[in-house]
Amino acid sequence: MIQGSFRLVFFLRFYFVVSLKKCIFALGMVRLKHIWVWLNRINHSRGFGIQSPTDYAFVRYVINEHWPYYHYDELGKGDDWLTRKLGRLYFRIANWRQPKVMVSHDYQDYLHAGCDQAEIKEDADKADLIVMKMDGDYRTRMERIYQQVSDDSILIVEGIWKDMDFWREVAGDERSRVTFDLYYCGLVMFDKKRHKMNYIINF
Repeated sequence: MIQGSFRLVFFLRFYFVVSLKKCIFALGMVRLKHIWVWLNRINHSRGFGIQSPTDYAFVRYVINEHWPYYHYDELGKGDDWLTRKLGRLYFRIANWRQPKVMVSHDYQDYLHAGCDQAEIKEDADKADLIVMKMDGDYRTRMERIYQQVSDDSILIVEGIWKDMDFWREVAGDERSRVTFDLYYCGLVMFDKKRHKMNYIINF
């Protein structure tokens, strides 16, 4: 009986240690990947090399703004680091653009904090800011989005790293005028008066 209990305790301890090591390894790999992405894009930091004053200001003071905004302390409690990182970016974009209509299934607390006057919907005929995740039939969804946007609209495509061929198609489409590849998400602007530009940003 004692020997059986000892074996059970030993097994439970062994299982706990192995599971803990697996968790630490997984977290370590995620962190290493994040560092690897950042290092590969180090030459694209904080707007370096961007000639357009408008695009430089957007990268420098919206995408890569590091000063804490109001509401930061209230947002993202319990979120993982990537959800919080993206949520804060979406907050800054909403705060900068001040859209009237936003379309998003997620991040609504971040978006509403960025522009509390905006109406947030799950779908709309026209929208000023759209968040699209790369899940389901996103190619069909993208064709629908081209009908929803105007010159002043911004599209956020979350998870472009999952299908970079699709992202390159979006960036190469003539309807997409200015795009920003942030790896974790992509940003698309549709102003027809703008010269077509595609940027890679270290985010």
